[in-house]
Parts: sequence; structure tokens; C-alpha cells
Amino acid sequence: RLADAERDGDRIYAVIRGLGAASDGRASSVYAPLPEGQARSLRRAYEAAGYGPETVELVEAHGTGTTAGDAAEIAGLKLVFAEAPRRDHGWCALGSVKSQIGHTKAAAGAAGLFKAIMALHHKILPPTIKITRPNPALALEQSPLYLNTVSRPWIRDASHPRRASVSSFGFGGSNFHLTLEEYLPSPPPFEASPRGGGKPAWRWRATPTEC
Repeated sequence: RLADAERDGDRIYAVIRGLGAASDGRASSVYAPLPEGQARSLRRAYEAAGYGPETVELVEAHGTGTTAGDAAEIAGLKLVFAEAPRRDHGWCALGSVKSQIGHTKAAAGAAGLFKAIMALHHKILPPTIKITRPNPALALEQSPLYLNTVSRPWIRDASHPRRASVSSFGFGGSNFHLTLEEYLPSPPPFEASPRGGGKPAWRWRATPTEC
């Protein structure tokens, strides 16, 4: 738990805010992902986190690079991100670590999670490589998502901490989505320190707010 890590003085790289899981249910094939099933896992993750996708600026996708898989994943993301109150386009970076290290099978979710955590910790939007001709059928330019192909500084929106999400989808529609937030240490609350004459003088410390 975050409170335990802070108490023990652990190095904190990021904070997990929510986890969503869902199944595709009955489908035509174990290899045929369903956008609706994936979207359910996203909605549950953001509900658990207590914020919406409109504040997420990086999505580490499952991103296998297959025609059917990528189309289903982008469609599921669009279903959920379209429910956000934002109507502008291209505000959330999209990538997949598989473009750099390949598909690690059972460890794929862990690899994506590590990438997103390091992105938050170093305040960098990492690139997804080997993309020269994105599938035009994905129509990303009309969505909140854009393929980030170069490393760039992650400029934070002052209204909220940096936030990222990670998707890990398995055969047969085993869908998981994880929401992450950068760690912003909270200063201690009011603290009294006596000064001359033994009278306490108050030093202002902001009170942490629960997310």
C-alpha cells in the first residue's frame, strides 16, 4: 500500500489507482477479440481509479501488431475515450513496448507496466518504433489517440498528475486494464515549532488530498 511505502521510506516510482478486468464472453473464436469486452475492462479501471480517461495522456496498448487485434483494441479504446467530456483530438499518446522487445507472451503485461511506470517516473513520453505506415482504417486522426514515435518531454497538465494506463489482453477475451499515476509526495500537515518565549509559531504545510 502507498501508506506503507511512504512510512518505510521506499522509493516510489508510480501509484496504481485502478484495475479493471472483463471477459469477452461468447465469441466466434479464441483468436477474435471483441472491442466491447475490452471496453468493459477500461470502464471498470477508471471507475476504480476515481477519474476518467480524459485525464490520461499515455496508453500502453496490448498492441500485437495484428490486423484484427489492433483494430479491435483501437475500437475498444475509442468506445471509452469517446465517453470523456473532451471533444478535441490527439491528446493521448499511444504505444506498445512490443515494437521494441517483441511479444513476451505471459510477461507482456508486466513489460508494458514497467514501461509505463518508467515513463511516469522520468516524465518522458516514450516512442513506439518501426511505425512508418499506420493502418488508415484505424482512423486515429479522428480520435483522442495519437501514435507517439519519438521520445519527448511529458509536459504535465496543471490540473492533475501525470496519468498513464496499461492494457493486457489474452486469448479468449481475458481483458485487463490498469490505471497509473505519477507519485507526488504530500508534505506533512500543520506542524508547530516553538520559537522565542516558548510560544508556538505555526508553519504552514499543505494538507494532502485523497484521490
